[in-house]
Amino acid sequence: MVIAIYTFEYYQKSEEKSIIVETGKAPKENTNEYFLPTSTTGQIVHHQNYSLSYSESHEQAEWVAYELKMSHLSSTNHKRPYFEIDEAVKTGAAHWRNYKKSGYDRGHLCPAGDRRFSKTAHDETFLTSNISPQKHDFNSGIWNRLEQKVRYWAKKYDGVFVVTGGILKNNLKTIGEEKVSVPNQFYKIVLDNTDGKPKVLAFLMHHKDSDLPLYEFVVPVDKIEKLTGIDFFPELNDAIENKIEASNSYKDWAF
Repeated sequence: MVIAIYTFEYYQKSEEKSIIVETGKAPKENTNEYFLPTSTTGQIVHHQNYSLSYSESHEQAEWVAYELKMSHLSSTNHKRPYFEIDEAVKTGAAHWRNYKKSGYDRGHLCPAGDRRFSKTAHDETFLTSNISPQKHDFNSGIWNRLEQKVRYWAKKYDGVFVVTGGILKNNLKTIGEEKVSVPNQFYKIVLDNTDGKPKVLAFLMHHKDSDLPLYEFVVPVDKIEKLTGIDFFPELNDAIENKIEASNSYKDWAF
């Protein structure tokens, strides 16, 4: 019986691993489906359920972007898989072992909780290109509160588009043999395009937990663009883009 149980668990783990690695090897072709940001690295990868721009010098994504529809929201709890190297990253994505005993969480950028609508979508978030070093109290605290609020908006506005990442710059602290950068700040930008009338809300947070209300972290998108060199919504009409990216008003969003 012990052998049978071990054999079952072994094959179950192997099956989970093969699903993740297969997904990482077979990215989608270029897509213009969403309002994707520009890339400062020239290395954009389109997975089945999110896209990313990978920064080899920082060994993580400078942004991860995805649509979160109301239909994506699910309370299904899938078994947590192993993290796997994203083999779609041509320069080589960082290994998960860089995080081992580092004192930092493997912080999801596209949260697994946003991809519970299928096991494949959920497991795809465990590719190492989708993680960044995060302090545990930040990851489970203010950052988690923001992720939950985004799900609330996805339900209320029948879907939002999300772009998120760390502020990557020179001379950051690093972890592991591959020197994975530890961002001092993280950002999340949420676009609601209901009825073709886009509105945007951007958050910039220092890498520490906080009890402050979320609206205290709202900044203009322009500020994050200056920090990152990324143009976040280049496909928008210029007049609309300039207007919404200069604003830090949150009055049109339900908190």
